[in-house]
Amino acid sequence: METDVLIVGGGPVGLALASELRYQGIDCILIEQTDGEVTDPKVSTVGPRSMEFCRRWGIAQQIRDAGWDVHHTLDVAWVTSVGGHEIYRAHFPCYAKRKLPTYSPELEQVCPQNWFAPVFYNFLGEYQDGLIKFLSRLDSFEQNDDGAIAQITDLKTGKTETIRSKYLVACDGAGSPVRKACGVGVPSLHPTTVFQSVVFRAPELATQMGKNHAMVYFLMNPVIQEPLRAVDGKSLYRLILKPNADGSVRDATEAIRAAISIDTPFEIVSNQPWYLTHRVADKFRVGNIFFVGDSAHTLSPSGGFGMNTGIGDAVDLGWKLAATIKGWAGSSLLDTYEIERRAIALRNVEEANKNLERTQKRGIPPIITSDSPEGEQIRQEIAQGMERSQVKREFDAPGVHFGFRYESPIIISNGELTTPNDDPFQWQQSTYPGCRAPHAWLLPDKSTLDLFGNGFVLMCFDSMQETEKLTQICQDKVIPLTSHHIQNSEIAKLYQRKYVLVRPDGHVAWRGDVFPEDAEALIDRVRGYF
Repeated sequence: METDVLIVGGGPVGLALASELRYQGIDCILIEQTDGEVTDPKVSTVGPRSMEFCRRWGIAQQIRDAGWDVHHTLDVAWVTSVGGHEIYRAHFPCYAKRKLPTYSPELEQVCPQNWFAPVFYNFLGEYQDGLIKFLSRLDSFEQNDDGAIAQITDLKTGKTETIRSKYLVACDGAGSPVRKACGVGVPSLHPTTVFQSVVFRAPELATQMGKNHAMVYFLMNPVIQEPLRAVDGKSLYRLILKPNADGSVRDATEAIRAAISIDTPFEIVSNQPWYLTHRVADKFRVGNIFFVGDSAHTLSPSGGFGMNTGIGDAVDLGWKLAATIKGWAGSSLLDTYEIERRAIALRNVEEANKNLERTQKRGIPPIITSDSPEGEQIRQEIAQGMERSQVKREFDAPGVHFGFRYESPIIISNGELTTPNDDPFQWQQSTYPGCRAPHAWLLPDKSTLDLFGNGFVLMCFDSMQETEKLTQICQDKVIPLTSHHIQNSEIAKLYQRKYVLVRPDGHVAWRGDVFPEDAEALIDRVRGYF
């Protein structure tokens, strides 16, 4: 078999890459060693930037309709136990009452992986010999100047086959056999921590908690100081535990009873060890092989950046592969995948680790569970400290999801002296080169973001005559370019310059009030000739 891109691994990031390549009109095959059924739903929330990409692929509403009740609480509560003393609560309106923010046409969406994956399977086409090949194991691979040659075994039939591709992309997880075979290291940036993940069903818990129910409970008692989270908003929950001091696995039944102080029936679904690592690969590319998602980086789930960082990888690499395969990319465009995304991975690892450390460093005095005045006083003091530290920010950090800025040879800053604020909690939309281009409504159901995707887009807030030279250059070089004359003063103010050139991934490549004299050099630079 032959294809343009072979994707190894059918988790959320592999599915996102296949979706982006399909959107760009690129042939690909995704192989997945399992049958595709998700039995341990690890992913909980699709971040707002990832939802913008789902909007781009036409499946955002399917993600919203996957199963989460729009009336289910999204609150986060810090408690001595579920049903015990509540110390602090961060209130978030349920989806039925949420309004869109000014900066995005999409909200984040709770969608565990067992719901998330089927949406993508349906979108991509779930059939054995098509785009997705389930129960297919990568046995070996090699690469040459023309691409990669992979040996695959069909686990249903035992038959082997060869897949030749121009590029091979490893979306095969933190232990990535592909990355290891390429000899690429993944040094730890912070100590590895061992946890247990206990998934259980408690069908009556939400009703019993009533108005005091939460989406996430952070437990604060001498036995457990980890989160318990509603997975599906119905009956499924996940409790994170630290193993016993000697490293042995904790008894899941005892832990659940320590976490929930009211009498409620429950059934344990799984109890598995989980290694929390903070790693970023030394390289994101070896020749025609690329590492995406957990094969390139792993980070703490604190804040919910992990899968969403991987989806960002997929879109960045996806449009660059498409441009290269279609023949309009510069010779160095694919080199910028590592340049741009590795820096973002390092940034997000640190942001997630800050959230983790803030949780892990809290001291939990035994008296915190007491009904005594002393117990009430310590709970109030902790709540006041959490309010002062703005703990709610961990769960409402648009700057982490949207505020990252690419710096690479294909981003032209024109020597601008004032850069955007890098504080993720002071983020504002900007057209500074490398930033994600701002959202604004063109029509009640059409965002500026809906203009971006298949090629370069020139946003014009002045005379279109100035754009004719650049348009002709792109036509001559068969570079996809679409120009839009925007006659809206508010959007013009938001976009800050008369002309803003936006890449297929929605990030600003260049902006200015006048075009440079050498417009050809501009377009060659942003497409990867440098």
